[in-house]
Amino acid sequence: MHGTPKGLVFAIYYPILAAIGVPANLAVIVILSRGRCGLSRCITYYLVSMAVTDLLLIITAVILNRIAGIYFPGSFLSITPVCSLHISLIYASIDCSAWLMVAFTFDRFVIICCQKLKMKYCTTKTAAWIIGTVSTLICLTNTLFYFIYEPLYIINNIPWFCSVKSIFYTSPAWAAFDWIVVILNPCLPFILILLFNALTVRHILVASRARRKLRAHSNGENQSDPEMEKRRKSIVLLFAISGSFILLYLLYFITILYVRIADVTFFSGSDFSASTFILEEYGYMLQFLSSCINPFIYAGTQSKFREELKNGVKYPLSLIVKFINSF
Repeated sequence: MHGTPKGLVFAIYYPILAAIGVPANLAVIVILSRGRCGLSRCITYYLVSMAVTDLLLIITAVILNRIAGIYFPGSFLSITPVCSLHISLIYASIDCSAWLMVAFTFDRFVIICCQKLKMKYCTTKTAAWIIGTVSTLICLTNTLFYFIYEPLYIINNIPWFCSVKSIFYTSPAWAAFDWIVVILNPCLPFILILLFNALTVRHILVASRARRKLRAHSNGENQSDPEMEKRRKSIVLLFAISGSFILLYLLYFITILYVRIADVTFFSGSDFSASTFILEEYGYMLQFLSSCINPFIYAGTQSKFREELKNGVKYPLSLIVKFINSF
């Protein structure tokens, strides 16, 4: 991989992604967990859970898979049982990241569009229950990935690398599982996020026109609407997070559709052309990038988050200055 320009891109890209993504998501977890950013506890639960899954995705998929494969080929991570477990964790992290995004988008849809339902649904108890249920079900489902691999080589009685078992392509049960996995991620989350955002936009436009007419009739002129201003930051945060997710998952989504329609089997690790491999790998690169974007969205849209981040950066610097001055 190091001998080709594309391999050099991967070798540079993934370490930079890990160097940015790990501390950024750790900062989000710490800052939001302190509850000083002016966000409701319900939103905070979803954002922290998303940051945790993004961090796990960077660790499992970027550090332990891509970086380890490029710089440390043939390490203990390539032993078949470890490799199978590792792949299961990657799929679980990807699915959790996508479905927690769906849960967050639906929660914002309810609180903006469903006034009667939001009092019962948009609570910290419901958020915790949904996050726990989604994470548990996804982890249980993805344990099946552990059983679809077999050793590619056996050297000194040690199984090395992961090769998909031939029964995976011939068994109706595994074929059904394969289709269920594709539907559950990325197809269904992608469609649901687009749907909920479209419905939310439609509701906002209708409600905004109605409120402008009402206030113009009441006051005789258009004035600033405190209620709409209050909602604005929440709406901007929702569209920024879900919009970046859709854009960065788009190539991965197209790749999955292309694989199914064209009946290409390059996911097996053999018999693929350079163009299909590039399409697949660049889709993964953008998908993994989505795990690093949210911290920058929070910093750009939430003033209190920026303040907490600045304080977090200033604190160790002040300790260093005090330590130097003590001499």
